[in-house]
Amino acid sequence: MSKNKNSISTQILQVLEQNKNKALNYKQISAKLPFDSDAVRKQVLRDLKKLLKNNRIEEISKGKFKIIVTKVYEGYVDMTNNGSAFIMVDGLEKDIFVSNHNLNKALHKDYVEVEIIKQKPGKRPEGEVTRVIERFKTHFTGIVQVFPNYAFVLPDDIKMYKDIFIKKDFINNAKDGEKVVAEIFDWPEKMGSPLGKIVKVLGQPGDHEVEIHAILDDYNLPYEFDPEVEQAAEKLNKHITKEEIAKRRDMRGITTFTIDPVDAKDFDDALSFRKLDNGRYEIGIHIADVSHYVQPDTILDKEAYNRATSVYLVDRVVPMLPEVLSNGLCSLRPNEDKLTFSAVFEMDDEGKVHKEWFGRTVTHSDRRFAYEEAQEIIEGAEGDFKEEILIFDRLAKKLRQKRFKKGALSFDRIEVRFKVDAEGNPIEVMFKESKDANKLIEEFMLLANRKVAEFVHKKSKKSPKTFVYRVHDEPASDKLLSLNNIIQKFGYELDLKDRKSIIRSINNLLEEVQDKPEKNMIETLTIRSMSKAVYTTQDRGHYGLAFDHYTHFTSPIRRYPDVMVHRLLQRYLDRKSSPSAEEYEKKCVHSTNMEIMASSAERDSIKYMQAKYISDFKDVVFEGIITGVTEWGIYVELSLNKVEGLVRRTEMRDDYYYFDEDEYALIGEITEKRYRLGDPVQVKLKNANPERKQIDFEMVYDSVEDLENIELKNNTVSQIKTKAKPRRNYRKKK
Repeated sequence: MSKNKNSISTQILQVLEQNKNKALNYKQISAKLPFDSDAVRKQVLRDLKKLLKNNRIEEISKGKFKIIVTKVYEGYVDMTNNGSAFIMVDGLEKDIFVSNHNLNKALHKDYVEVEIIKQKPGKRPEGEVTRVIERFKTHFTGIVQVFPNYAFVLPDDIKMYKDIFIKKDFINNAKDGEKVVAEIFDWPEKMGSPLGKIVKVLGQPGDHEVEIHAILDDYNLPYEFDPEVEQAAEKLNKHITKEEIAKRRDMRGITTFTIDPVDAKDFDDALSFRKLDNGRYEIGIHIADVSHYVQPDTILDKEAYNRATSVYLVDRVVPMLPEVLSNGLCSLRPNEDKLTFSAVFEMDDEGKVHKEWFGRTVTHSDRRFAYEEAQEIIEGAEGDFKEEILIFDRLAKKLRQKRFKKGALSFDRIEVRFKVDAEGNPIEVMFKESKDANKLIEEFMLLANRKVAEFVHKKSKKSPKTFVYRVHDEPASDKLLSLNNIIQKFGYELDLKDRKSIIRSINNLLEEVQDKPEKNMIETLTIRSMSKAVYTTQDRGHYGLAFDHYTHFTSPIRRYPDVMVHRLLQRYLDRKSSPSAEEYEKKCVHSTNMEIMASSAERDSIKYMQAKYISDFKDVVFEGIITGVTEWGIYVELSLNKVEGLVRRTEMRDDYYYFDEDEYALIGEITEKRYRLGDPVQVKLKNANPERKQIDFEMVYDSVEDLENIELKNNTVSQIKTKAKPRRNYRKKK
């Protein structure tokens, strides 16, 4: 009987779908169903009413029904923490809301087919997932609970709303309570949980190494090299021969140095400088020649492609290449001859490029600077190569000025870093600030990337050339409108008239919010409104940098697209034909996806460390600012250390709050008190769970009166909280 009940609604819809050109009554529908019993006939009546109420069918005349033809879309699942989801569909003004019981086994970030089942004017559409087209991931880390004949894995990911069922044969010797990696391999129609197998046992939860490895495993990112890969790297010829030098431009006699973070281990770029007789400067931007050592289709190349990027976690770097390459052969260490791929420019005092040259070189770094050392020289201290550094700084500022004049966006976000003890425990939060020395390197890397892309673009005018570009499309108008609606609440406004106006007003906005409490939040919202930068063979330009042509040439130690760029550039310098664009486009898509995975892992490692750090501050009152407002609560970022946590709506004790989507605020049902983006609040730590990267705050109220002396209009807070549904339109009716 339960089988019939579960499928009757579907069967009714199938019958009406097959007869969508005519209306059918109850008897006609029942006659076409493969069930026949009094209980089923009563269920048909109930399900008809339910389908009618949910706008799946319509009553054409009394007792006659037709299916409502719904439009099917495709999009990505964005799960909420409470188990429901939004489906993000390109071209739709609003995401489609899908309740948990209509997800039909779709998981976070899956690509799905969704059907709209309810649409009211001005409201967000509601839908049902009809098919999972592509799973985003199948590996999940979590805690295993072992029973005599089976086990469950409880995923760390708070957006994974189902535990994973493990049959006895697939437990893989895991012990109860251990942290493991489970792979989902099936999800039968009748099972409430997916079927999985434990593919790796990580160890005890809470152990620092276990938790960091769990983050990498959660995104299926490798953190060790296979012995065969390490052996291949060890076998590389480490000697630079005279024959190899003879093939290259020898620049070892020119002043050359690197500027990198103080704790950097690999140096993949260096700058060279010399004055020319005509009063101009020869500026060399030298990049480690990874493509010389990593040849196509070798085991090293396949490994680099599979990883596609180095992963920068909060306490370590997981490199794309084995250490022999990344920290040795390809690292431009001081006082060592190195094989490099260079962009050499003849520039004047205004930063204008008069001549350019690209090709393979051999270089010799005279000095390694940390950013802090170079910054001290820029600020007036004495030091090695002071004249060169000051000229580089002056030229970089000219280049930066030109970029902004042309319409580049100015994002200068605070980066959070942690000082850790010997056991990996965070003992101090630090903020990475980008100063002139950082910007100096940034500008010359941008110059090299842009000029390489322009060079290939010019060659492509005569005959099409396949190339790898880094593109950043214009933001969608609906996202800019949404951003404008939010920032207007803080007294700011964007001019959306045309591209120039948009860029100018965004830069003005970013400048205006400096030193304001809402700075980090508005910068985050602005970044989210932008399109995502991707790798592609299509030369579409870079909106954020205001470049018509742009690529990634300067970091082949840590980015596979740069390796591809080096190979293609050399191919065209050698006047060889263009390879298949289709093959390179596939590699671009893979590289973009791996970059997204690496960024997600980095964010998770920061959240893990933040939860670990803040757990020592129970009962401390913090000043914070609201950075997010949702139907389940408000996100608060602490002003002191940028730690972000959630204040749950159901735990706000002074009123019953409902989410007003139009105002993007939580509003008190009785008091009409509002919590909006950017509002300053005081909070205390309620709970911190490093394993789940989760922080819960509780509100600190201004006074006892906030809790005890609210006029509740003959009602009480406790009574309001027990209502099945808040009166969402209370404020409007008043």
